[in-house]
Amino acid sequence: MTTILGIGTAVPESYFSQSDSGQIAADYVGKDQQLKRLLPILYKKTKVKRRFSVTLSSSEGDLRDRQKLYRPLTSPEDNGPGTAERMRFFEEYASELALSAARQALEQAGVQSDEITHLVTVSCTGMVAPGFDIDLVTTLPLKADTPRTHIGFMGCHAAINGLRVAEAFTKQDPLARVLLCSIELCSLHYQYQAEAEQVVANALFADGAAALVLGQNEKADNVWHLRDCGTEIIAGSRNMMSWRVGNHGFDMTLSPELPTLIEKQLRPWMERWLSEFQLQPEDIKSWAAHPGGPRILQSFQQAMNLTRENLSPSYQILEQFGNMSSSTILFLIKQLQQSEATLPCVAIGFGPGITIESALFC
Repeated sequence: MTTILGIGTAVPESYFSQSDSGQIAADYVGKDQQLKRLLPILYKKTKVKRRFSVTLSSSEGDLRDRQKLYRPLTSPEDNGPGTAERMRFFEEYASELALSAARQALEQAGVQSDEITHLVTVSCTGMVAPGFDIDLVTTLPLKADTPRTHIGFMGCHAAINGLRVAEAFTKQDPLARVLLCSIELCSLHYQYQAEAEQVVANALFADGAAALVLGQNEKADNVWHLRDCGTEIIAGSRNMMSWRVGNHGFDMTLSPELPTLIEKQLRPWMERWLSEFQLQPEDIKSWAAHPGGPRILQSFQQAMNLTRENLSPSYQILEQFGNMSSSTILFLIKQLQQSEATLPCVAIGFGPGITIESALFC
């Protein structure tokens, strides 16, 4: 059975507090005085305390002086840096974080870099070629003939898609050792003068990288075995979430109806999926629920008849790191492993589609 042999995470050196980010946001919303007054309240409601970002040069001092990418609003028509400039930041900073997470995962797994047989990379926040996958091969280093598979632009659940690909490789070859690496620099897509949906995104998203080494290891004790990955596209939900390339970064839309959809649709599907393994939701001892935001977690909690304590790891990651898109699930798995969480565990995330992606560990 496919097993997590090692895991690593990394964040940029500098962070901003949520109170800092709520104040600075007022500099980018033009003359909308009502929105300026509401921003600190909205940012506080996210339950996020700090977020790490490659756009900062320091964690202390006036946030305006710490910015490396975003300039103060210059006119009502100012929409901030163009997408090309934002992608230059991705090219400059993504590889360093990915390498840090990957090295940690290899060390924990006790696997040498030249033993890796497959590389799977994940990102929805940056596009450049050659990219961080090439840098992982040449710098770790991996063997030059290591097959590479990239999973791009799928959103917050994409690490689970990566797990599915890694599982296929290890099933095909019991001796395979797969390096899965996710890097997301969400802060590169901060929007000036944002609409309501973008204001919420501005308040939640952050930067981070995470990596796993996976392989067959039936005899290992106290490790997480991947039993299966499940997926479902919810009918009639196509327009509830989107992630598109814009002229000034990538633009997100998010329907306020999404939490209600989760409350109605999630449990019936979860029951059907778990029944394939003679399990019920009540049999799941740990949950790695992607913290898309506090409202998403509340809806997940209600749908699955859980307590807040059941989702405390998700709330803790949201509080300390924000939403790091696809990398967040792997941060959660690391935290649950370190706390010796009881199995079985379900990791789950939501993305454009609306798509549910989940992984069962036992």
